[in-house]
Amino acid sequence: MTPERREVRTGQTDRPTVRPAHETLPTVREVLAVEAVGEGLPEVLVGDAALDARVRWLHLSDSAGVARLLDGGELLLTTGSSWPIAGDELRSFAHGLADAGVAGVVLELGAHYRAAPAEVVEVAAERGLALVVLHREVKFVTLTQAVHSRIISDQNDALRARDEVRERFTMLALRGSPADFVVHQLAQTLGAPVVLENRAHEVIAAEVPLAVEEELFTEWELRSRSAHRRADQRRERGVMAGSEDWLVVPVEARGIRWGHLVVLPGPDHPAGRTAVLEQAAIALAVGRLADGDADEWGRISRRRLVDGLLAGRFAGVGGAAARLEAAGLPLRGATLYGIVATGAAVTAEATDVAARALRGRAIVGSAPEGVAAPAVTILLSLPSGTVLDDDAALAFARGLADVGDERDRLILSIGQAADAVDGALVSLHEAVDLARGRRRRGERGPTIRRAEDRPLVQLVSALRGDHRIIEHGERMLAPLIVHDLGRGGDLLDVLEAMLAHPGNRTAAASASHLSRSVFYQRIALIEDLLGADLDDGETQTALHIALLVRRSAGR
Repeated sequence: MTPERREVRTGQTDRPTVRPAHETLPTVREVLAVEAVGEGLPEVLVGDAALDARVRWLHLSDSAGVARLLDGGELLLTTGSSWPIAGDELRSFAHGLADAGVAGVVLELGAHYRAAPAEVVEVAAERGLALVVLHREVKFVTLTQAVHSRIISDQNDALRARDEVRERFTMLALRGSPADFVVHQLAQTLGAPVVLENRAHEVIAAEVPLAVEEELFTEWELRSRSAHRRADQRRERGVMAGSEDWLVVPVEARGIRWGHLVVLPGPDHPAGRTAVLEQAAIALAVGRLADGDADEWGRISRRRLVDGLLAGRFAGVGGAAARLEAAGLPLRGATLYGIVATGAAVTAEATDVAARALRGRAIVGSAPEGVAAPAVTILLSLPSGTVLDDDAALAFARGLADVGDERDRLILSIGQAADAVDGALVSLHEAVDLARGRRRRGERGPTIRRAEDRPLVQLVSALRGDHRIIEHGERMLAPLIVHDLGRGGDLLDVLEAMLAHPGNRTAAASASHLSRSVFYQRIALIEDLLGADLDDGETQTALHIALLVRRSAGR
């Protein structure tokens, strides 16, 4: 996805219109918990969500015209001595306070009011304005000092926390930390799920509890676009995000926007959640500038997805499917293939181009364990009904390696076609098992290996978790394993070469890079250690399965 270049105009900003510092101010609810306020025996007449309003300052006034003197965010402390008397005027006065953006009203009863005026209570309830009465007289100066001390203390804590956060993410940027690590650190800092997406709303990196992956990432694009729209509406109205809202901050620099950071609901942070989010966005933007034209974001995110799928780092098939689709890999109405490309350096960019040439999409993972580098794992998605026949596979291979020497060395190991994630996982394992096989001497590429052509590989892939087949492999090969580990021997490799060239020991000796006489000595030793005849067909089959089981474990 090409980043969006945006015209930069003087005074233009994508920061929220309400200062991030607002998040660190105490709420009306927290002010009421201050001991000095408690001495006045406060009673909440209008509360609930209104008590979550942030208090910027405590303002003392009995004036009927106080609304025009307020900037918003003040908690008005009053005895109401100069309030209007007429009902309509009281309603207008209360509406004026709400229009001015006061955080709430604290009315001391006694001298002027024995109870809060019904008109004020009515308007406060209608406008969501916190209204509290004090049943005991208090020294306003003592109460003001206590509340202001709390506000100033919180702001000092916020400044210190912001310095710590700024230093943390600045160091991440200077070290060139990859995007997924920055996202991980952000999630740890905020104690909340975090998602990094590109401009197409494809998930690049995410730190999300496994238990909610499926619910969160199903229809991610739709959910994300809705969250963006709500965030834009809040900014237009100058409204701060609530604790239940998603926070969205752009990742951009020099007029180029690459994507967005999205943080789901979570606990407050001393520095303010928005301020922390913006520091992480800056670190990501610096890293994106350093990457130049390389799509480092896509490479890292897709590699982690494929590696996680192979390693089973998903809570369930549904979560894995949702995560893959959120990353831009079509699953519904698609045919999936697990592929391992070996023998040539293959890039994620080249793989994506080659997949799109077949009207598909692909994500690339790391080299599987036990497969010699250079190698990559590929999960390929093609439109339903599209068959990856030999012609299509060769075209795909030529797209992966466009240099003659690279093509000659390239081997594509392709698992069986699948129509769902669980089948795709089996296909990936089949491809990995195929890729662990030896390259035949003189074999030139691009070479296509298919699971359908290797029935034993398919069998081992299907039964890889069965303890009985694992026990079979260990029992059959134990004498050779002990010999090779203790003496640095090569008996397992010799056995594999022999089984790869049944009936042609000259070719097997050549594949082992041994002279025929030495090769025959190794075979005799293997037969002696196993107490078996290697010319027996059933023995060869049992040993072949045992070797495939061992290789499938990456050993």
